[in-house]
This record gives sequence, C-alpha cells and structure tokens, in this order.
Amino acid sequence: MTETMWALVKSRPEPGLELKRMPKPRPGMGEVLIKIHKTAICGTDLHIYNWDPWSQATIKTPMIIGHEYVGEIADVGAGVTVYAAGQIVSGEGHIVCGHCRNCRAGNGQFCKHTNSVGVNRDGAFAEYLVIPASNVVPIPAGIDEDVVSFFDALGNATHMALAFDIIGEDVLITGAGPIGMMATAICKRNGARSVVVTDVNDYRLDLAGKMGATETVNVSRERLEDVFSRNKMVEGFDVGLEMSGSAAGLNTMIDNMRNGGKIALLGLQQPGTRIDWNKIIWNSLTLQGIYGRKMYETWYKMITMVEGGLDMTPMITHRFNFRDFEQGFAAMNSGNSGKVVLSWLE
Repeated sequence: MTETMWALVKSRPEPGLELKRMPKPRPGMGEVLIKIHKTAICGTDLHIYNWDPWSQATIKTPMIIGHEYVGEIADVGAGVTVYAAGQIVSGEGHIVCGHCRNCRAGNGQFCKHTNSVGVNRDGAFAEYLVIPASNVVPIPAGIDEDVVSFFDALGNATHMALAFDIIGEDVLITGAGPIGMMATAICKRNGARSVVVTDVNDYRLDLAGKMGATETVNVSRERLEDVFSRNKMVEGFDVGLEMSGSAAGLNTMIDNMRNGGKIALLGLQQPGTRIDWNKIIWNSLTLQGIYGRKMYETWYKMITMVEGGLDMTPMITHRFNFRDFEQGFAAMNSGNSGKVVLSWLE
C-alpha cells in the first residue's frame, strides 16, 4: 500500500492551493528524503497562489509548491554516504545539470538548465521532500529553525547585499519586502555607512527600521533627496539594491546614484519598463542582475553571519500550522507581514 503525506498542491490552473494527501516520495540513487519541520512562504509562492501571469506561463499543474524549508534527514538513497537520519538540513532549491560550462566551472548558479524546487518539480510544502544529496545544506546546531526555514530567501538577500563592496558606502534599497529588509541588516552588519530604504508601505518600512535601516523613506509623500545632507552624502548613493520591481523605483535609484555607482537588480521588472540608458553611460553606472544564490558560497556566508550574531528573528511576523495555510497567504497578500512560517510538526 502506498504511503501518503499531507501537502499543499496547486491542483488546477486557478487561484488558491489545496491541502490534500499525496504519495510520500522515496529517495532514489544519490537522493535524500527530508522530513519537513518548518517552511516559509516566499513571494514566488504568493505569485503561484494568486495565479498571476508569470505563474500561468510557468507552473504545470498539479504540483506541490514551496522551496523555503528546514527539516531532518529521514532516509537516504543508494550511494549517499555523507548524510544520516536525524541531521538537521535545508537545501539549495536550484537543481542544476552539472554538465554545462557554468556548472563545470563551479558556477552552478548560472546553469541554463536549472530546475527549481516548488516551481519546476515538487516542492517543500509537504511532510516530506526528496532532493539530490548534492543540494543538501547541513545546518549547525543552535540556529533557530524558524530562521533556517527562510534561509533560501536570506541567501538571495546575502547574494544581493554582498554583490559589491559596501564598507563605508551609502546604500540605497528600493523595496522593503522581506528580501529588502534582510539585505538592510546584512549591509549594516558588513560596514555600510548608511542604509536608506524606500517603499510606499509604512508597515514594512517600520520593519526595515527594526532591521537596521539608517532611514526609511515613504516615496508617496517624502523626497529621497532630503536624506542626503542628514547622512553627509555629497553626490549620491554608492551602491543601489533594487528590490521593488517598480519602474519608478528603478528610475529613482538611477537618478540618485553618484557617478561610478553600482546597482544590483533583483526585483523583476514589468515588460516595457523604460530607463534613460544615457544616464547609465554618462554616469558610468554598473548594473548587475542577481538571481538566487552562489552555489554554495552564499550558504556558507549567511550561516556564518547568523552564527556570528546576525539577528533575523524580527523578520518573522506570523506563525501558523500548515493546516492554517490560508491565514498565512492572507497575511502575505495583505502586505502587512515579514516572513510567514508554517509548521509541519504535529
């Protein structure tokens, strides 16, 4: 008789998710079975839940979604010798080919053939998950599992915040979503002189302040330029981290960079977004796209930062049992939330 488990499934091409019994997966050659303890809801999960145009073009139903998680090794497949039952782990969500030029050069984060957990293959919003052993990330003892549950997202923030040298620099973060808030704390910890965060959501700007922002600016009623003199800025920001996915946010950032400034782009822009490319040329700006995490250097850096005192607990604003997932997605859709954690422990 086939064993089953509870899972959150995108059963049909329409808004919402369904909690249902699904076959419990078994680890194959080179794979591990993880018993999920906690998961966190990501913005990507929210897109899938709401069934927006990106989801409609990307997600094949039915599928178990979710990719931010922590759990313990429950079983290992043939050939796996470095992991054993009971180890606390998370995992890199990008399953790469291992054979292309980037993979063979140690740059798996650039693999063109990536399959993503919870997007292209069954994910972690379930009692059990199977992933390749090569994607497992062991978690040192003593780290709060609620925080580990969103290490995937913290990895995005770490990759973004450390894309450029920020020691002694003035940093502008456009977009106070969860990744923007986490990047705020990372920039402050790693030596930025000032970190200014912009958004139009006062709840999230307040949370960004708790994560260490020097100043927060609600651009619907405040002028970004007013922070210059208060923070001893002469020409503009040295480093920009664009998280909002807003054309207005991106253009405001470009307009407020110093000559030679550097911009990292993570927020997904809408089709037809326009910028003045001559400003990029005349002002010698650098633009760098950021996707995912460096495999696996980013995981190492974020784990050591957390072990060294980087406090991510203020990010957690809501906790629910997995059976109450609708409340978790409602909190995310409200905009008045940080990270929402679902427990899969009975």
